Amino acid sequence: MNTPSPLALVIFGASGDLTKRKLIPAIYQLFIQKRLPKKFILLGASRTQYTDEEYREKMTEFLPKEEFHCTKQFLQHIFYQAIQTDQQEDYPILKERLESLCQTNEVEQNYIFYLSTPPSLYPIIPKHLSSVGLNNEENGFSRLIVEKPFGTDLESALSLNNLLTQYFNENQIYRIDHYLGKETVQNLLVLRFANAIFEPIWNRNFIERVEITSAESLGVESRGGYYDKSGALKDMIQNHLLQLVGLVAMEPPIEVEADAIRNEVLKVFKAFKHFSSEEEIRNNVIRGQYTSSHISGKEVKGYRQEEGVDKNSRTETFAAIKFYINNWRWSNTPFYIRTGKKLPTRVTEVVIHFKNSPHHLFSGGIELPQINNQLIIRIQPDEGILMKFGMKEPGSGFVTQPVNMDFHYDSLSNKHLPSAYERLLLDCMIGDATLYSRGDTVIEAWKFVKPIQEYWKKEEAPIYGYPAGTWGPYEADSLIEGNEQTWRYPCKNLSNDGLYCEL
Repeated sequence: MNTPSPLALVIFGASGDLTKRKLIPAIYQLFIQKRLPKKFILLGASRTQYTDEEYREKMTEFLPKEEFHCTKQFLQHIFYQAIQTDQQEDYPILKERLESLCQTNEVEQNYIFYLSTPPSLYPIIPKHLSSVGLNNEENGFSRLIVEKPFGTDLESALSLNNLLTQYFNENQIYRIDHYLGKETVQNLLVLRFANAIFEPIWNRNFIERVEITSAESLGVESRGGYYDKSGALKDMIQNHLLQLVGLVAMEPPIEVEADAIRNEVLKVFKAFKHFSSEEEIRNNVIRGQYTSSHISGKEVKGYRQEEGVDKNSRTETFAAIKFYINNWRWSNTPFYIRTGKKLPTRVTEVVIHFKNSPHHLFSGGIELPQINNQLIIRIQPDEGILMKFGMKEPGSGFVTQPVNMDFHYDSLSNKHLPSAYERLLLDCMIGDATLYSRGDTVIEAWKFVKPIQEYWKKEEAPIYGYPAGTWGPYEADSLIEGNEQTWRYPCKNLSNDGLYCEL
């Protein structure tokens, strides 16, 4: 196992929600798993005035109470510096404090700067870090982790990319997407390229369609004001789901190395068939918005009744897209992606639908539905893999029925299953950018969604209502090709497939 060199991690936005809920717990888990170097510094930087001890006390609230001894040791590595992050004159103070801490704690000048801040500060902080030479790599590495959203459209993403690369080289920039840090996402590569039973059939000749679903049972909760300026297309599809498509559809890399893998993902993105007319978008893209309903006997608000949401909002809480990848492997194979809020359950999964056998050999002359072979790769929750295939029913004759064969990650009880942020933070520390988005890939994703964004600005672009607690607008079913074909409707538990689903 790779252990990082001694380093200093600086978190901008150190008093924010992401830092408290995700980053500090993830770094603590790395600490107790002994994945961090013995000498490291975590320096919080934010506007709020705290002493080191006050900040440590604040972070204690988000750490396990039962592991007091480990917690106490961990807190000794945490420090705090109050600065105005948008004021250049405060950065010499930050640099002096950082260098002093490194010297006192015998830590090399290896720096990671995590932008856990509003996106408006993404171009500003790197510029100010550069002004005091903290982007310099003469005495150690200097890396910048940027949270999503990386732009709000193609033009803003290009502008942000240009600004960041003025101050940091591309190989110093780590654009984080927590979806790519999940164990099952990474296992996609192993499943595809380490198993000879899958790679020969992973193409248009054997796969009928690929379907990716990311569903949330929650609504916008207290984030209505933020979400109303974003929507499902920008919040989920442009980044998370298209990145999953890239990993599902990519060619084998020449080696298991960051740029080799990301080069193949980029090729997939460049092969996306873009929508060239409004009619194409209407026929292949569905957007929806949840309406008031009753779930388990309780009345649930519609999206436009949520706090902070415009009463006439046309922001989508559901989006589904059918599209194609114009390359040799996937020619004429449809890809379907959908995401939504206030759906029946929280689940993210990739479904590979294999083509039917060419002849109904075991129908006994009766017109029976074909066994639909599926490979389901569950990203969350109940992470695992499910294979659906046909077997003979007991008794005389050859009556077939679908059966499931599954693997669950929680069956590996002796292994620690790291959170996405644990994995991604550790990868950045050791300099592995495989699971981080590269600038050129992000731009290609924005190019793909741009025609949809432009069309949805128009008043005549339809938005369909769907009752909260259902699987989205029924119009989304019309996207699926073939008679009697429909989306897969997953359950919370992977192995409960076909038995019980939350409704």
